[in-house]
Amino acid sequence: MIGLGLRQLQDALNRKADRIQHEFVGLSEELEELGSKLLEAEQADRPSLRERQQEVREQQMQIANDVNVWRERARNVIQQRGSGALRAYLEELASLEDEQVQAAAKHALYLIDAPEDELAALADKASVRKVTTPAGRLIERARTEYDLRTGDPATRMRTAVEFSNRPGISQDDAALEEIEAAMEDPDPLVREIAALTTVQLLRFRSLRLADLDASHLAVQRLAKINHMAAIPVLIEVLDNPRTGFVTREGESAEDDNGRSRMVALLRLVEWHTPDAQYTLRGLQFDRDSHIVKAAKRALELFPGDWTGRLPKPHR
Repeated sequence: MIGLGLRQLQDALNRKADRIQHEFVGLSEELEELGSKLLEAEQADRPSLRERQQEVREQQMQIANDVNVWRERARNVIQQRGSGALRAYLEELASLEDEQVQAAAKHALYLIDAPEDELAALADKASVRKVTTPAGRLIERARTEYDLRTGDPATRMRTAVEFSNRPGISQDDAALEEIEAAMEDPDPLVREIAALTTVQLLRFRSLRLADLDASHLAVQRLAKINHMAAIPVLIEVLDNPRTGFVTREGESAEDDNGRSRMVALLRLVEWHTPDAQYTLRGLQFDRDSHIVKAAKRALELFPGDWTGRLPKPHR
């Protein structure tokens, strides 16, 4: 039972990091708006706009650091050596000014001290309790609901989009892993809904996360999906250069998503569709010289019309 309590505490800490990270998205939108205003502003108005830009960037840096702190706290939950160190760490977390984290930390402390018979009773209750996750319910619907099992793929796509738009679901690692696992299901319609939904969940992470390390991981996972629904999202990634933060030696630093865009570009070459070719042709004036060179080389290697995947698709 203590293992379950520690996992719940980790979830609470990661949710805290997610809530802070949402603030970064709003600031990114403000930065884009300020950039547009600067292009149109009178000379006299530009200093104040640039000053606000700097303030927003500093706020983003602080948010990125805060997110790293909460993520690190979550990782440290299972890295304590010995019961004494674990108890001291849980007591430290229980003193933090976050109600959900406090409650989870106090519950974990309670489980450490609970007598064996009480832990056994709690374990019995947990074993008989049927836990149905949102991802599990979606997969079950794919097996049983008539609308999702017809020949019209639009219903399955709409369901995938609706699921991914649930508050917080796109950053729920457990939900993503459960949906990803269903891409290996024996039922082809379950596999399709799982692929469509995974693409939509990874789309948010690929295009919106301020943490570019996590965003890059999402792009890599997206590139492994052998379903054509991934192509429009890969094109979005390639067409949208953006900045965010990466963690290097424990410190946050500003960076761009060039490496993620390169992953998307190479996968689009493998998909070899007309849309992929059109996208690469539009990159000749891209601000990233590596992207320009890679796109040019791909178009030189494959000069004809792109009509379908190359042999030996990426897996």
